[in-house]
Amino acid sequence: MTSPPDFRAAVLALALGAFAIGTSEFAAMGLLPYFAADLALTEPQAGHVISAYALGVVVGAPVTAILGARLPRRRYLAALMAFYGVVNLIAAVMPDLATLTGMRFLAGLPHGGFLGVAMLYAADALPPEQRGRGLARVLLGLTVANIVGVPLAGWMGQSIGWRWGFALPGVLALISAWLILRVAPRVGGNPDARPWDELYALKNPRVLWVLAVGAIGFGGLFAVYAFLTAGILATTDAPGYVIPLTLAVFGVGGTLGTWGAGRLTERMGIDRAAYLSLAAMAATQGFAALVVGSWPLMVLSSFLIAAGAGLVIPLQTRLMDVAGSAQNMAAAMNHAAFNAANALGPFLAGMALAAGWGWRAPGLVGVALTAAGAVALTLSIRQDRKRDRAGSAPATSAG
Repeated sequence: MTSPPDFRAAVLALALGAFAIGTSEFAAMGLLPYFAADLALTEPQAGHVISAYALGVVVGAPVTAILGARLPRRRYLAALMAFYGVVNLIAAVMPDLATLTGMRFLAGLPHGGFLGVAMLYAADALPPEQRGRGLARVLLGLTVANIVGVPLAGWMGQSIGWRWGFALPGVLALISAWLILRVAPRVGGNPDARPWDELYALKNPRVLWVLAVGAIGFGGLFAVYAFLTAGILATTDAPGYVIPLTLAVFGVGGTLGTWGAGRLTERMGIDRAAYLSLAAMAATQGFAALVVGSWPLMVLSSFLIAAGAGLVIPLQTRLMDVAGSAQNMAAAMNHAAFNAANALGPFLAGMALAAGWGWRAPGLVGVALTAAGAVALTLSIRQDRKRDRAGSAPATSAG
């Protein structure tokens, strides 16, 4: 992967896969009312379709890491994306809740493996000091999906049927798989890799601490985002165009934030960039709590909370440093951790709303989770420093 044209084409193919994943994951939330009505489901029942995908991500991350340990990354990534495309297309024709839920679970399986290894693939193509830039370029596909893919899938679901909203990312995923095979440079697999060694990442305290930072700290973003549009509808008299505008603005903020986080990680270092990202997240979530009731400022808060949430870049870079030979597992589990955050944040924010805390509650819960993530990051850094001191301590001899 030394040729710049090859690298650019390969990253574009990988970013298209990330775009397909982002479109499928987030558009499903917007399509929920349409497939619920068509399949005669209640909204809580239809919510199982969303939860099944997140569960698939958590289950699939370690499984795909083990299966792909010896495979050449180009073929591995193409295979995951082809599977993702086929399953999304099958989901688009499912006739009932059980089959649709099952297909969405299967669709979640390659999510973490693809995004994690795609980011490693891009990072390995650049000098060590530019790894954050490679990670960000792939992840931009995920954030751009919120600007283009999710609104397009939502429009298709509203205008020509929800099934087209699932079919769109399926087609994009198949195109991505074909492009990866065509343009990504050939990099041989590691024949000496021992697939079950990937599981050692789950016993490595340094890896687990980094995953905890993502699972807890990023929950704050999802706590706010999950209830942002509902808060706008409940507390303001916003015009009809404000909700799609809020979603698109969130995508723009995420795209700019991801790009900036890659550069920030390169210039400031991993730990400082992570702390700065957490501080920005807490500030923007606090702002979101303060501006409830003003739809223009709530739309602005959508942009800010996404722009400040570049934490995934320094965390992924840190995982590359601490995971040792279990790179695939650590990278995949990073995305599983963020899906855990996607469950934790809305759950706690929903409890706060149910307890009568009002529509400022999601922002306050977000700040608390982000602060907890900062504590986890501090403990993670201390764990590393203790290990380094123990490793550098001079040996003593008896007698």
